[in-house]
Amino acid sequence: MKPEAQLPVVHSFAAAVYQTELFNLQQQNAVNYLAHDELSIAVEMLSAVVLLNQALENKDTLTIKNHLRNPCIGFNNLEEENFQRYADTLLSIKSEASSQGQDYLSWNDIQNCIDMVNMQIQEENERIIAIGHINEAVDQGNPEKTLEALLLPTAKLQDVRPANARHYQDILHHAKAQKCKESQDESALLWLDEIQRGISDGNNNIKEAAIVAAGISAINKSLEKGDLQPILMILQSKFGLQVTPECAEAYFRNLSEAKNLKNTEGSNESPWIKLVMKSMYDYYYNVETEEGTCDTPEGVVPKTSWLTGEEIQKIVGQVTADYNREQLWLANENLIVRLQARARGFLVRRNHQERKAFLQNQEPSAIKIQAFWKGFKQRKTYVDRLKMLQGNVAAIVKIQSWVKMWLARRAYRKRLQYFKDHNDQIVKIQAFLRANKAREDYRTLISAENPPLTVLRKFAYLLDQSDLDFQEELEVTRLREEVVTKIRSNQQLEKDLNLMDIKIGLLVKNRITLQDVVLHSKKLNKKSKSQLEEMVMVEKQGIKGLSKERRKKLEAYQHLFYLLQTNPTYLAKLIFQMPQNKSTKFMDTVIFTLYNYASNQREEYLLLKLFKTALEEEITSKVDQIQDIVTGNPTVIKMVVSFNRGARGQNTLRQLLAPVVKEIMDDKSLIINTSPVDVYKSWVNQLEMQTGEASKLPYDVTTEQALTHTEVVNKLESSIQSLRAVTDKVLTSIFSSLNMMPYGMRYIAKVLKSSLHEKFPDATEDELLKIVGNLLYYRYMNPAIVAPDGFDIIDMTAGGQIHPDQRRNLGCVAKVLQHAASNKLFEGESEHLSSMNTYLSQTYQKFRNFFQAACDVPEPEEKFNIDEYSDMVTLSKPVIYISIEEIINTHSLLLEHKDAIATETNDLLNELLEGLGPVPDIESFLGEGAVDPNDPNKESTLNQLAKTEISLSLTSKYELREGEDQDLKSLMIKTKRLIVDVIRTQPGDTLLEILETPATAQQESENLKLVEKRAILDSKTPEKMKDSQSIFEDGQLPIEQKKRKIQRNLRTLEQAGLVSSATKYQEIINEIAKDIRNQRRYRHHRKAELVKLQQTLNALNSKTAFYEEQINYYNTYIKTCLDNLTRKNSRRSIKLDGKEEVKGSKKLKQTSVKYTAARLHEKGVILEIEDLQTNQFKNVMFDITPGEEVGDFEIKAKFLGVEMEKVQLHFQDLLQMQYEGVAVMKMFDKAKVNVNLLIFLLNKKFYGK
Repeated sequence: MKPEAQLPVVHSFAAAVYQTELFNLQQQNAVNYLAHDELSIAVEMLSAVVLLNQALENKDTLTIKNHLRNPCIGFNNLEEENFQRYADTLLSIKSEASSQGQDYLSWNDIQNCIDMVNMQIQEENERIIAIGHINEAVDQGNPEKTLEALLLPTAKLQDVRPANARHYQDILHHAKAQKCKESQDESALLWLDEIQRGISDGNNNIKEAAIVAAGISAINKSLEKGDLQPILMILQSKFGLQVTPECAEAYFRNLSEAKNLKNTEGSNESPWIKLVMKSMYDYYYNVETEEGTCDTPEGVVPKTSWLTGEEIQKIVGQVTADYNREQLWLANENLIVRLQARARGFLVRRNHQERKAFLQNQEPSAIKIQAFWKGFKQRKTYVDRLKMLQGNVAAIVKIQSWVKMWLARRAYRKRLQYFKDHNDQIVKIQAFLRANKAREDYRTLISAENPPLTVLRKFAYLLDQSDLDFQEELEVTRLREEVVTKIRSNQQLEKDLNLMDIKIGLLVKNRITLQDVVLHSKKLNKKSKSQLEEMVMVEKQGIKGLSKERRKKLEAYQHLFYLLQTNPTYLAKLIFQMPQNKSTKFMDTVIFTLYNYASNQREEYLLLKLFKTALEEEITSKVDQIQDIVTGNPTVIKMVVSFNRGARGQNTLRQLLAPVVKEIMDDKSLIINTSPVDVYKSWVNQLEMQTGEASKLPYDVTTEQALTHTEVVNKLESSIQSLRAVTDKVLTSIFSSLNMMPYGMRYIAKVLKSSLHEKFPDATEDELLKIVGNLLYYRYMNPAIVAPDGFDIIDMTAGGQIHPDQRRNLGCVAKVLQHAASNKLFEGESEHLSSMNTYLSQTYQKFRNFFQAACDVPEPEEKFNIDEYSDMVTLSKPVIYISIEEIINTHSLLLEHKDAIATETNDLLNELLEGLGPVPDIESFLGEGAVDPNDPNKESTLNQLAKTEISLSLTSKYELREGEDQDLKSLMIKTKRLIVDVIRTQPGDTLLEILETPATAQQESENLKLVEKRAILDSKTPEKMKDSQSIFEDGQLPIEQKKRKIQRNLRTLEQAGLVSSATKYQEIINEIAKDIRNQRRYRHHRKAELVKLQQTLNALNSKTAFYEEQINYYNTYIKTCLDNLTRKNSRRSIKLDGKEEVKGSKKLKQTSVKYTAARLHEKGVILEIEDLQTNQFKNVMFDITPGEEVGDFEIKAKFLGVEMEKVQLHFQDLLQMQYEGVAVMKMFDKAKVNVNLLIFLLNKKFYGK
């Protein structure tokens, strides 16, 4: 290795190789001395051989090939196309040499290997050519040519016999034809192993045929000679038959008889017999010369007087079977005797039955004789008794009257005493019977297809509205209003807190001044106080003012939002007409507001119908592959998950996951770490803490290196066991809480599955369930497990955080559940967790069943018991609470996209929008004088007032108005109310009978009492819950007038096909029964809704309290910052109103800054501008102006003084791009800007950083 030796590069690790090889080379030299040239060549060649050996040890095929190509190594006969074969063979030889203790391969070993591979490849090529010749000969059908090809030495075929050439030709030709048929390729060739197998099969066939032919010949000759002795031996040895020695004579006798039957006199037979091998190949055997051939001998006439092999086998088999059967009968003689006895017994019993049947047939005759005799005796006794009674009539009557009187009196007293003794039991029985009758009647009302009028009359009182009904309805309305208001207030509060988080974060980084944070904090505290004042102001004036024009505008908006709420098609289409960012905001505000956050069953039903319609629309129009639902971010799926994780679904997630998540977090001893590197580092730190000395182990290692340590593997296995145990607990909690999952989530999962199956009918059940699992687990549950503090699953104090170990534990559990739900195994980077793959597969099957069960839910109509008449029979009209800004935005969006969402010109939406006219401004909603026109902050005040909420009582514009009888639905409702009034005061079996029967004075009096009672109740009813005037007036009519109106209405309904007089108007009776059922269910649902609303309100109050605690925490933090800042800078004071005083009482005002594109290009901020040369940058001016909101900037681009473009820039967006590693962004779609340098410039110019 000395430089002065001027030798090629040598490798120190192969010193022994250099020593041995150079020593051997020196010994081969005549003078035992190597010249410098010889030594250089030898060292260069040995270095190349050493590197080749090193590559062989590393099994690096590419490096091996490169070393073989090295001209310095000097190998001969190298072929480029054989390099892969060289490498594989060298690796095999190297492995074998290493096992025998040889450390390296010498140059000669490698050269010999190369020569050997070349020779093998040459032999293989020659064999392939020979196989081609064989296939060509087989196709020609010439046995001689086929034999010649088979005997080619290069083919190296074994056991080829020239005598069998014909049979080889037949077998190979059949094999090739069969292969062409199976592969449907006429050019298919026989391969070497197929040819060798054909040769072996041919030899075996001929060998077997020769043995059988010899046996046939020997049997027939023995039969001709009459020699019995060799028969058994021939059958066993030649035919391989299982023969019985006792049947030897029978074999000979039957074979002789069969042969005698075949003898033909005068026939000219040749000495050849013919056999068929494998049912397709002929074989000829000469019985005289005992030679066989597959070629047909010339002029051959096969022997027909001899028995063939099949005939011999059949005769021998029959004889053996007969003998075995005879032995079987002898061995079971007792059983046969018993069988015969049973048969004889059967015959005897049959004769007995026949005799018995004969006697039974004669039974009527015997009975007639006996009856005649008994009748004669009875009549004689009766006549004698009658004569005696006729002679004593008076005495008999007297005795009977006394006895009857005594018996009746005793029975009456006994029964009366029994009733007195069991009075309580009798009362209970009567009550039970009455209750049972009532239950039967109610069951008939509930389940009968056509309940009778008599049953309906008993339960008609259930349709009355009591004081309790009105109180509960008002309470539901009040709670619903509070819930919706609280939800919107919390959402706004949460947005403000998030903005406060950002501002405090920017404050920490010195991105903005403290005054901005203080100003936002002050707005946050004042906002809740001003909201109430604004709502009161809008209620007194503005759109809800008492004027005809404003009232008309208000009703128009109520009609519009009722149509949008009840017809989901419009909103579903509108969602997909807007950009993604705009549609998301629209969904989060307007849509959920329109449905009052599903605060009651009606609105939850309508919201689910919207989700369903929108999801089907999105799948139909935007999903091209089934995996797009998983890989993309579908709008509707995002909206459904967001809603069900919000105020309505939050309690469900908390009940479902909170106990098990809290248990995991409270277990301080639980530490799950599935990262081998982290486990390794923790172990090294522990060793150093225990020993007090620096560890000699490296600190930074790869995953593979970490897994080489036993301690790391053991700790990792322990973590996996703990992970399984904890995951099982979470799974148990999830699987046992299926009924707790929101109905909306389960129904949308059902819709998602059915819609995908409809669009992708070839998708398997597993694929569909994986999509359902992505919705139910990954999108809905998984984030709540990973971050329970972010979804209110656990209670956190202000400023509190989850410990990193707890976060990691939950993350590991969520990762396992995510893999299990999607049936994804641990592979690649997670190979060290592959021991859990079996557990994942088992868990996936459980998840699969869970997802199937989750999709098994009823339709919303059945779940909520809602139909087309529901809005017409409810007490109160639907009310929504929506801000002025949301009304204006919705109106403008509908006008903008009305051509897409209402394509028909006569569409109801187009009619309503035309009636509303153009979009009004905020002031028209608020009314005159709401904002001072001279107020300098008028725009800001209007923006604040635009967030004011108003209540809209939704009504349909197309309901029946007073005096209009065209609306059959409302006519049906009026008629049902009149019928209920009539049947409650006048009984009858059918409606037709009641209508045709005049009412009595008493019935009219009862009707009058009912009218008075209803008038008193109506006076106590709130205005918004009262019926229409026409319905109220109908209820005040006398019975006869009600009947006449009922008859007129029924005729109108019958003309429309809704009822029929042929069924005695049973259809309308069924509708009334349905109303009674719905009324009862509605009361139950209302009570449940009261409980649910109260729970939701309590949860929202808790959340509000948490947000208020956050506000207090932020205020404390800001106050601390103010105190610290005051101490640091005595010349500058900051007031809590957000204003800053500086020396000289001059207010600081941040003005805009201007740069030319050339200057920004020099600073590196602008990289390039499309379609503009660098020398033109001086003509472009950028004007950067700070906006009203902190962190907002407006950038204007001017070319030669003319304003060309303008863009709004948010500082927070720049920080987000910097965090995500985005180095370059596009501005104005033309200028490429360096993000980091732009942030630096803004900090320097506007934030003094």
